[in-house]
Amino acid sequence: MRVFLTGASSGLGEAFARHYAQRGASLGLVARRGEALAELSASLPGEHLVLPADVGDGAALAAAAEAYVARFGVPDIVIANAGVSVGTLTEYAEDLSAFDRVLRTNVSGMVASFQPFVAAMRQRGSGRLVGIASVAGIRGLPGAGAYSASKAAAIAYLESLRVELHGTGVRVVTLAPGYIETPMTAINPYPMPFILPAAEAARRMAKIIDAGRGYAVVPWQMGVVARLLRVLPNPVFDAVFARAGRKPRGLPL
Repeated sequence: MRVFLTGASSGLGEAFARHYAQRGASLGLVARRGEALAELSASLPGEHLVLPADVGDGAALAAAAEAYVARFGVPDIVIANAGVSVGTLTEYAEDLSAFDRVLRTNVSGMVASFQPFVAAMRQRGSGRLVGIASVAGIRGLPGAGAYSASKAAAIAYLESLRVELHGTGVRVVTLAPGYIETPMTAINPYPMPFILPAAEAARRMAKIIDAGRGYAVVPWQMGVVARLLRVLPNPVFDAVFARAGRKPRGLPL
């Protein structure tokens, strides 16, 4: 098995790396922190390729993809996991740069993670393109305008890609996690129901990827919450979530 994985240096990405390495996969480990990737690679069984790159840099990501294919061939699974989150408020001009970074990483970075592989997977007639979205993309959450917008965009983008590749043998899998124990959630100053350890989340998501399901929320309890959020009338949603806890502004994770 060949797996190309972004955001691999910590959190859910690291958990994915450990899960697939135990299954004998040859991994392409992509993240900005090269030293952390090298340490991770050295701790894993099997042969892997460390590919330091920022997914916001399309040229760097394309070079990483080329290096992986030259070493191991076209991947069976590409997991666009890299993401950032930061508390934002539109009224502050200085938060415009945070919006740009979040959207560039979480949306454009996902597109750039898949683009180098789509044609080859289509020609081969198989593969999995996996995008990590979020339950936060279902409805806009206060103080998380950039993050919610990016994950909503990711969900819509992945749906478009899924339809485009329908019938080709290439499966597009949208994963919308709830809360996972990662550095991204570590400082959230509010309750996080149904939170999962990263290793358990990766295990559950890998089963969904194997099945080639088009869309899934993990854990299932958050799927129930997501369905309720979709149908909640705006006046009720506004009244409830205006008082909800929110990520502190200006703390990138």
